[in-house]
Amino acid sequence: MQRLNVELGARSYPIIIGSGFLGAPQQLLPYIHGRQVCIVTNETVAPLYLAKLIEALQGFNKLDVVELPDGEAFKNLDTLNRIFDVLLEKRHNRTTTLIALGGGVVGDMCGFAAACYQRGVNFIQVPTTLLALVDSSVGGKTGVNHPLGKNMIGAFHQPRLVLADTDTLNTLPARELSAGLAEVIKYGLICDKPFFYWIEENLQRLLNREPEVLAYAIERCCRNKADVVASDEREGGRRAILNFGHTFGHAIEAVQGYGNWLHGEAVAAGMVMALELSRLRGDIDNDLVERLRQMLQIAGLSQRAPVGMSAASFLQSMQIDKKVLDGKLRLILLQALGEAVIVDDTPREMIMDALRNCGAE
Repeated sequence: MQRLNVELGARSYPIIIGSGFLGAPQQLLPYIHGRQVCIVTNETVAPLYLAKLIEALQGFNKLDVVELPDGEAFKNLDTLNRIFDVLLEKRHNRTTTLIALGGGVVGDMCGFAAACYQRGVNFIQVPTTLLALVDSSVGGKTGVNHPLGKNMIGAFHQPRLVLADTDTLNTLPARELSAGLAEVIKYGLICDKPFFYWIEENLQRLLNREPEVLAYAIERCCRNKADVVASDEREGGRRAILNFGHTFGHAIEAVQGYGNWLHGEAVAAGMVMALELSRLRGDIDNDLVERLRQMLQIAGLSQRAPVGMSAASFLQSMQIDKKVLDGKLRLILLQALGEAVIVDDTPREMIMDALRNCGAE
């Protein structure tokens, strides 16, 4: 078992990473301060892990479950209301604790419900996908999608605990595992050059789900994210580097329809676009672009824009993004391997060229 801390003063919390403790009450109970609990999960995860989590929570006066439909297509306000309906019908009060049992969609929605219910209640993240384990469960970003833009409705609301049981990866579909690897690779690109080299050497072992290799990657990613979040909790500056590839990726998700591309799949293609743009700006050479392409190919991830998606449609969608400030599109690019930079002065035509070089029409 490994334990990290996200240092945010009064809002600090631990990330506990290990194997086989999903049903262990000693890991959960110290972070539940009331006698009411509501587990938010989905129809795919519930049959696998819900009973084990409930076993760890025996003895609570009120233990309710909200089971949501599975998929990015349901990450919206209508689905969010299902959580509020149960909390209100079952009369949960301000001392309740919500527990997110699932991947990034469940974690984002449960966290947003916790941020809003009675103006804020506690919640715990229990991630069950690689993407959630290494990225979305840490940092307190919560929210839902809108048809015009991804995660445009949300709040910063930190969990009390992130409990990462790596055994949940044993049941993860291969496509979801590959999608999570996109976020793993991201950390090497933006802030951890030695880790990038390690991923290159160990990518096949990650795909083979070797436990010690996965545990190392999860710990390294969580440590990197915890450091970034501690320095900039609400993305006023440096935290924006965590969005590397995401502005392009979010455009893919919005235009293609949420769920048709998994989030990690869209981010993978978006990272290639961001690297290509960094190359056109003269900051990196083509070798790094090709190395990323090779890694993504091994992981079974796309390196190109969706067929039929134009550069103009990318730009139109990217203008409806949280990274747009005062009319300027902020992009996260690389000035060198392991050194991300926030840029808001890239010429439109250069962005169009990068998109076309990556298959946009």
